[in-house]
Amino acid sequence: MNNTGSFKKRRFKLKTEHGRYIILGSIDGILAVLGVVIGTSHVSDDPTIVINAALGGAVALALTNGVGSYLAESAVEFGKLAEMEKPLLRSLNSTRLEEEAKKKIWSDSFFHGGASFLGSLVPILPFLLLDEYMLEVAIICSIVVLSILGVYSGKLAKQSMIKHSVRMVALGIMIVAAVTMLGLE
Repeated sequence: MNNTGSFKKRRFKLKTEHGRYIILGSIDGILAVLGVVIGTSHVSDDPTIVINAALGGAVALALTNGVGSYLAESAVEFGKLAEMEKPLLRSLNSTRLEEEAKKKIWSDSFFHGGASFLGSLVPILPFLLLDEYMLEVAIICSIVVLSILGVYSGKLAKQSMIKHSVRMVALGIMIVAAVTMLGLE
């Protein structure tokens, strides 16, 4: 007797919706924490201080993005359910539609917060792994990962991956320049 039909393989499929939050969270994580790294590096040569400040920023950013997504998605998804309830003249509480909305809310929150934290690690890792040129490597790594995110963004949009990548890198360079100029005395 073949049991393969009774056990369906559940493979995780990344949805386009998740791509939005991966890009959004990663950009937030990379650039916000890179700003913390650059700013902290201007006031201290001690990598431990830079790492602690950056990790504090990474955790705060991941939590605020996750919670922010939860609150925003809850408002949108429950608003959609309320609109669907009007013509039906009935509540959609405890229905499959409500369960799907709740799954989407949690999933989007997880991807946004998680991507924020993972993106935050990009500018932090050189300070954990290297003894020299940590800031320079953090900036370069951040720009490289932004370029990869740009390619991913172009692929999701079914547009030029090169244009999206160039746009993403330009954004990163502008932010690095702005934060660096703010740190000048």
